[in-house]
Amino acid sequence: MCYPTPQELGLAARALADEHPAEVRLRQAGTSRSGQPIWVLSVAPTSPAERPGGGADGPDPADGADGPGGGGGGRNVLVVAGAHANEPVGGATALSLARRLLRDPAPRAGCGWHFLLCADPDGADLHRTPRPYSLLDYHRYFFRPPGPEQPEWAPSLLPADRLPPETLALLALIDELRPVLQVSLHATDLGGSWVQLTRDIPGLAEPFAKSAADLRIPVENGASDAAGWPSPGPGIFVIPEPGSEAAGAFHPEDTRLSTWYHAHRYDGTTAIVEVPMWASDLVDDPAPHPDPRGALRILAGRLTADAALVAEARERARSRDRPGPAAHEDPAAAPLLRAVDWTLALIPRIAVEWTGPGAPAEATAAYIASIDAFGRRLSLRAAAMLLRVLQAEGHPAAPGLDRLVTGWCEEFAARFGARWIPVATQVEHQSRTVLAAYARLVAAGPSTGRV
Repeated sequence: MCYPTPQELGLAARALADEHPAEVRLRQAGTSRSGQPIWVLSVAPTSPAERPGGGADGPDPADGADGPGGGGGGRNVLVVAGAHANEPVGGATALSLARRLLRDPAPRAGCGWHFLLCADPDGADLHRTPRPYSLLDYHRYFFRPPGPEQPEWAPSLLPADRLPPETLALLALIDELRPVLQVSLHATDLGGSWVQLTRDIPGLAEPFAKSAADLRIPVENGASDAAGWPSPGPGIFVIPEPGSEAAGAFHPEDTRLSTWYHAHRYDGTTAIVEVPMWASDLVDDPAPHPDPRGALRILAGRLTADAALVAEARERARSRDRPGPAAHEDPAAAPLLRAVDWTLALIPRIAVEWTGPGAPAEATAAYIASIDAFGRRLSLRAAAMLLRVLQAEGHPAAPGLDRLVTGWCEEFAARFGARWIPVATQVEHQSRTVLAAYARLVAAGPSTGRV
């Protein structure tokens, strides 16, 4: 099983809609900056008479149980895939979930399910990794846009009149569906699985942990993205309330301005489900680390030194940023360079955070391992994207940067004992977690959202 491209996702979704015309609908929710369609696949809710053996025709799949968009008493779930270009598993999960709901319609009782197949098709086209065989293979064609160009994060970094069309399409879809549950499907290159929640979903930790154990996926119980956040169970993190003293995740974005929180306007809850491409047991170690602050100082020093190597190569490339027959005329070069510059600008702040007074005096080995991985991937990603531009241009700095990227990938994999998780296994774990989140949300009742 390979990661599908946006175009392959659209074709597969069209085939599914043609095969099940009474239950499935494919429609265009918007258009990307380059003019690509942004597709939404919807699976209709069922009523009690339509449960297995009922035999009734399904309603319009875009409708909630009581009308278009679920504006009445009906529920809707919105599953968002492809919000980050370098995390391609979400599209495969969305299709798998749609097919599963057709085989077992129980979660569709009074609830419409809607799948945004790829929130950033332009970015996905720039990150070309159908089936990576190593971390180096994954980074050869790596792309992750800067924060302001990411559909989910753009509202936290840009004024409303500058939001990209991908973000506007997602916001309009949330406004239309008013989802009781929004799920954003994400992936990490190397590490474990975890879930971030905008509101707690009681009881989710148990089925999440069981799925991870069954599929031999480590649980990242000290995720750097959720440092200091309330955790009702291993790998489950609830985004803190405004004004809390919980440590941040070293990002410039204000999470509460992201599209994750847009669902709160309608009493909805958002779950962000992360799954690794390569697994590492180091992120699942709950033992206390003997010297967290000392370790963070070392990691900050390495991050700063690694970033300096990339910045030096970037300056050499900048000197050739001029009109002419160069790679910068390639449409792919400009977004790559914007992403490189944005990442390099972010790194100094992160290094300060790691060595400042807010650095934890106590932490688990899993947390330090997660920070270690986070720092490694930042420099590596910037170097990998810059390398693509330099190689296309035939720049003299390309061979040296290539050796650097190769060495960093090998060190990353060796340090963390990287173990490939088959795509089908990644999809299965995400699918189980999405279904468990909905089931537990409904079971918990109105206190957790509009259920």
